[in-house]
Amino acid sequence: MSIVSISRSLIRALAPDARSVYLAAFDGADADLAPSGINAGRRRVAHFLAQVCHETDGLTIRVENMNYSAARLPQVWPSRFKDPAVARAYAHDPEKLANFVYADRMGNGPAASGDGWAFIGRGLLQITGREAYETYGRALGIDLAGHPDLAYSAEWSLKIAAAEWAASSRRGRSCNEMADDDDVEGVTRAINGGLIGFSSRKEWLRKVERLLGV
Repeated sequence: MSIVSISRSLIRALAPDARSVYLAAFDGADADLAPSGINAGRRRVAHFLAQVCHETDGLTIRVENMNYSAARLPQVWPSRFKDPAVARAYAHDPEKLANFVYADRMGNGPAASGDGWAFIGRGLLQITGREAYETYGRALGIDLAGHPDLAYSAEWSLKIAAAEWAASSRRGRSCNEMADDDDVEGVTRAINGGLIGFSSRKEWLRKVERLLGV
C-alpha cells in the first residue's frame, strides 16, 4: 500500500471549525500515523478520520461533555437512571455524574475516588478511564494519567489516537484490517464498544471518502 499524506488543507476541508490544537496535531500526521500503519492506504485513513470526526464533532470537542438534563440521562444510561428521582439528582452536575457512571470500571475506583471525573473522555478518540490513560501513557512514555489534558494536546493527541486505534480490535481483527474491508460496523464496535452514533460515523466516512477519492 502507498502512504497517504494528510495535509492541513484536507483537515480544514473536512472539519472547517476544527480547533487550532487539532490542526497543529495533524501537521505531524504522516510521522505519527506511520508506526500503526493507519496511513498505509486511503480506506484506513478514511475510517480513522471518520471515527475521529464523530468522536470530536468535527474536531471541535476536546473534553467529553457531562452536562446532561434529567430527561436525557435515562436515554444515555438507561440501566443507571430507571428512577426519575435519581436522574434529577445527577442532572447538570458533570463531576458528580462522571464519578457515578464511570465508577468501578475501566480501571477507575469507586465514585469517591474521583477517577470518573479525572479520566472522562478526552482527545481525538475520547480516551476514557484510568486504565486507558495509564496504558497509552506507558506505551508512549508519558505520564498521561498524571496529566490527562495531554490527550488533547497538539503534541500528543494524534499519537494517542493512533495508539488506541492500533490496540483496538473485534473478533481478532484489527481496525486496519476492518478498514481495508470497509467494515464500518466492525471499526465502530472496536472503537466505541457498540454502535452509538453509527449513522453519524457513516456520514463522516462518506465525507472523508469524497475528499480522498476513495
